[in-house]
Amino acid sequence: MDIRTTEELTAVKCKPCEGGVAPTTREEAEQQLTRLAGWRLTHEGKRIRKEWTVKNFMAGMRFFEKVAEVAESDGHHPDLHLEGYRNVAIELWTHAIGGLSENDFILAAKIDALPIEEKKS
Repeated sequence: MDIRTTEELTAVKCKPCEGGVAPTTREEAEQQLTRLAGWRLTHEGKRIRKEWTVKNFMAGMRFFEKVAEVAESDGHHPDLHLEGYRNVAIELWTHAIGGLSENDFILAAKIDALPIEEKKS
């Protein structure tokens, strides 16, 4: 996998993945994550995750709605988590290959470009 800037990632669409391709290596994933602020590896390097604290429950719902629109447009769907009414998290991985693909990093970059109403410190 080529390591891309966030601008390069947001400029392309996810490619359909029905399996049969090797997941991204941990080294490749770690290198790509240096370009994506706040995302981290989880599940032994097979997923990426990012967490936010939003202003309130409805801010979380609005963010998830925007994420859902982008995800559906690209045909690549994340796991969305809402805990404690304003703690939101997103996990990405390519289910068909049981690990990470370039699609996960593309969608992460697109999610990062979305507006979010974060809680003020």
